[in-house]
Amino acid sequence: MNYPSLEDYLSKRGPGLTKGPLAIVFAEDGVELDSTLRHHLYAGFPSVLVLADKDLPIPADLAEKIDRVAYDVFADNALVSAVNKVISAAAPGVWIYYCFNAEYLFHPFCETRSVRDLLTFQLEERRDAILSYVVDLYADDLTTHSNAVSLETAHLDKSGYYALGRPDPSNHNYPKERQLDFFGGLRWRLEEHVPPNRRKIDRIALFRAKAGLELRPDFTFSDEEYNTYACPWHHNITTAVASFRTAKALRSNAGSKFGISTFLWHNSVPFQWHSQQLMDLGLMEPGQWF
Repeated sequence: MNYPSLEDYLSKRGPGLTKGPLAIVFAEDGVELDSTLRHHLYAGFPSVLVLADKDLPIPADLAEKIDRVAYDVFADNALVSAVNKVISAAAPGVWIYYCFNAEYLFHPFCETRSVRDLLTFQLEERRDAILSYVVDLYADDLTTHSNAVSLETAHLDKSGYYALGRPDPSNHNYPKERQLDFFGGLRWRLEEHVPPNRRKIDRIALFRAKAGLELRPDFTFSDEEYNTYACPWHHNITTAVASFRTAKALRSNAGSKFGISTFLWHNSVPFQWHSQQLMDLGLMEPGQWF
């Protein structure tokens, strides 16, 4: 269904807001929007909300399966503002996920277990959020794929990831409990082209709505427990968002485009589009879910 504004969608209080889980896709352009929507529908999200320019085309067969809102995705704090409005309108406890086009959610064993299975288990773990690593994908040949996007020849970095303690300004910058800032991928290798406040690759992409909860511009939440990678007693599930967004941006930005002839390096490997590869590389944690 099409909605003229986000406010109109929220006022209707559809199943995405009352039952969930709800996937929100911010379509900055049409690059792999088709595959992004199909991926998340196949993952088991019963409600998919697309925020996009009103003139951006969407395949007719998908238009019947999603909700679409005319939205200025390039406005200041567009994503944060929209997510927070959805949180405020959603019933407490509804699971929400957000991503951009050309991004794909993977969770442990997603080939045989749906996102509903994942969230059911996380509730049994008494956890209200799931940490995600945004794993950069990039085409192997930038001559053939000038925007760095290719599902068939996608590569990722097999190493070069690290974490630092997240300083707490309210406590003399001592590290926050069970919180880390994660780095790696293209944002680490090509950091001269990426502003410091955009170099982290962690994102709380899956979380439960509740009263007063707010997403902050750095992709963390106002409730600090939502920002933790695990509970105090054992490791928890983490997920991965395989994303062409950084590669696409580096190829479209005039300040970086002409200085990059390839994203390949000695630690590049083909992406297998399978959760096992991400777990083997340490980019996703199954926790106690076997």
